[in-house]
Amino acid sequence: MTATPAPGPGAPATGDFLRLDEQICFSLNAASRAFGGVYRVLLKDLGLTYPQYLVMLVLWEHGELPVKKVGEHLRLDSGTLSPLLKRLEAAGLVRRERSARDERSVQVGLTEEGTALRERALDVPRRIAAATGADLEEIRALRARLDRLTAALDEAALNRAPGCT
Repeated sequence: MTATPAPGPGAPATGDFLRLDEQICFSLNAASRAFGGVYRVLLKDLGLTYPQYLVMLVLWEHGELPVKKVGEHLRLDSGTLSPLLKRLEAAGLVRRERSARDERSVQVGLTEEGTALRERALDVPRRIAAATGADLEEIRALRARLDRLTAALDEAALNRAPGCT
C-alpha cells in the first residue's frame, strides 16, 4: 500500500476536510473568542462580563421577564443562567422575585442602577462594529447569514444531523 504524500503548506489536498483550516466550526469559534477579547476590554468599565452583558441586553429590550424566558432569548439553561443572575443581583443591577401567580417561576427585572447602566452601554455596539472593520451593511448581512446557519443547524439537530441514524 502506498502512502499518500501530505500536501505542502497552504495547499490542502482535494477532499482533505479533516484539516483544521477547513473546519467552519473552528473559524466560528475563533471569531467568537476574538469578539470575547474585544468585549472584555469594552465591558470592563461597565463592570460586566460578556454573558452578563447579554442578560442586560435582554432586560433592557424586554423589561421584567421570567428567568425561563431570559434563558430562551439567550439559549442558556437555568444551570448556566442562575449564577449569572446571582452575580448581577449582588452587583445591584437586577432583582429576582418569585412570581405571585406561579411560585415555581422567578421573575427577573432591572433595578434603578441596572436601568441607568444602559446609558453607559450605548457606545458598546458602535465600538464593536468599528473593531470588525466592516460597514453596517456587511455586519447586517453576516448576522442574517449566521441566523440562517443557526436555524439550519437547529433543524439538523432536531432531525438528527444528516447522515446519522
